[in-house]
Amino acid sequence: MVVFRIDRRSGVATYLQIVRQVEQALRMGALEEGDRLPTAAQVAAETKVNPNTTLKAYRELERAGLAEVRQGAGTFITRSLVPPQADADSPLRTALAEWLDQARVQGLSGQEVDALFRSAFAAVYPAEADTR
Repeated sequence: MVVFRIDRRSGVATYLQIVRQVEQALRMGALEEGDRLPTAAQVAAETKVNPNTTLKAYRELERAGLAEVRQGAGTFITRSLVPPQADADSPLRTALAEWLDQARVQGLSGQEVDALFRSAFAAVYPAEADTR
């Protein structure tokens, strides 16, 4: 189950925040094929967004081939975005976990680690960093 967090100050449209959070949950394996997304009413109650905003996000996910709306049953995930190298025992994930452990041992807070990661990410992926 995904819990949506809406940042009203981000400048990113609310429906896109929902889409990106679903995509991230798919990449991380928190959502898998066959999982049911919360209803628009549930999302509205939790986030205080208009249910139509959630429906717009779900339509976008459907257009992208990531979700399927089943009348009367809900919206379901249709495929995963977990890359093979993101498995729990993959070398990349292991190296990242070790890096995060080092950052914590050196006293960096979660916010500092996030800022450091975003800076390094922007240096390596400048075109993608602009859309985050």
